[in-house]
Amino acid sequence: MTAAVGAGERNPFHVIVAFALPGMVLAGVILVYGVYVPRYYAGLIGNLAVVGGAIAVVRFVDVVFDPLLGLAMDRTRTAIGRYRAWLIAGAPVMMLGLYMALLPRGSVNSAYMILSLLVSYLGYSMINLATVAWTSVLAPTYHERSRVYGWTLGLAVLGAIALLMLSAATHGRIVLGKAASMPTVGLILIAATPIAVILCALFTPERSIVAERARFRPGQYWAAISRPAMRRIIIADLALSLGAGATAPLYVFFFHDAKGFTIAEVGFLLIFYIGASVVGAPFWGRLAKTLGKHRTLQIACVCYAAAQSTLMALPRVWPGHGLAQMLPTIAGMFAVGFAASAFILLIRAMVADVVDEVRLEHGHDITSLLFSMVTTTNKIGLSVTTAFSFTVLSLVGYNAREGAVNTPHAIFGLEMCYLFAPVILVLLGGGLFFGYKLDARRHADIRAQLAARDALPGIAGDAGVV
Repeated sequence: MTAAVGAGERNPFHVIVAFALPGMVLAGVILVYGVYVPRYYAGLIGNLAVVGGAIAVVRFVDVVFDPLLGLAMDRTRTAIGRYRAWLIAGAPVMMLGLYMALLPRGSVNSAYMILSLLVSYLGYSMINLATVAWTSVLAPTYHERSRVYGWTLGLAVLGAIALLMLSAATHGRIVLGKAASMPTVGLILIAATPIAVILCALFTPERSIVAERARFRPGQYWAAISRPAMRRIIIADLALSLGAGATAPLYVFFFHDAKGFTIAEVGFLLIFYIGASVVGAPFWGRLAKTLGKHRTLQIACVCYAAAQSTLMALPRVWPGHGLAQMLPTIAGMFAVGFAASAFILLIRAMVADVVDEVRLEHGHDITSLLFSMVTTTNKIGLSVTTAFSFTVLSLVGYNAREGAVNTPHAIFGLEMCYLFAPVILVLLGGGLFFGYKLDARRHADIRAQLAARDALPGIAGDAGVV
């Protein structure tokens, strides 16, 4: 296996690329499931409220996965490492879920939709939580975490962009969002999953821990989760997930029916939103090195609010419009995506800092459990927004079937669902970090104390690499 970096070194870029490969597949999966699957199943089942309810059920069950997986991961010790084992185990589960969800046989109902999505999200959670928690030991220092999270998230979006480019690459034969193309998209994701997981497992180092300083009692888990820094992070991440996540299930509906773009153009516009992360994530990572993570996150929240408000104010395009009329929307999508790319990477990097603080105070590593808290808030946000938005759309008479023509009243309801929540909630999330104490100076002191303590005989530390 590749050798591990020391505490003060930078990870080689080829290691970061290998580590980012599963994230590229996951980015494609979350794009398909978050944006296109709701519309796909609305067409298959024919009832938007039923689809929204099914997604809400799945998400509320799904939120249990991550804390349980976190507890299990923190207790896992294998010859190939803690996180590598879970990464490998998650691949076949997610592949099965993709097959069930995107290549259904015969007629489907809400029960089948719930089952297929639950299997998919279980596999997704295993891979996602393993890689997220793995980063905290791959990059042990405050600024290296911003760098690694920035690059891995930036590279991961290339997976989503590759799917969005299928329409151009296949001359319109495969179009993300069209029902006839979804099985092919599923097969592509199924084939990519084992390749990405194998390369990541082979070329990414993982430090193994051979002993623990003290037994960690169940009550101390709550103490760790409810500590001031972690409490702020969890609540802020929920607000950011509710805000930015509110647009995902409505995206295709909004830009197709309210803004007048074709389905192919809707996918084309999404390239600029997602692609902005390629430059945005490394940018926010570098800025965090200068200003600190929480201050950088607050700046990103303000930028998001301004960009989202501007994008919403752009007028509808009409049939026969050219590329020139799309340029303002392209710029707006890029600006929103650029700002939003800061949220996940900085939140996760701050959780990694809390992991070190807990380890210093309690002498126990609960990396996976703490990271499961923020992956869970993200899922809660998506479940709440999807259920609420789809219920409102159903009440105003919005028809989600492919090719349907909606009334002005239904379109207005769609616009209202898409407009208000993102800006308000994202600004709330940023405001929660006023007075945040776990900055670069505090974390440097924590790492110094950990290094001194781990050097003592009989104290657990980074024992080796697998």
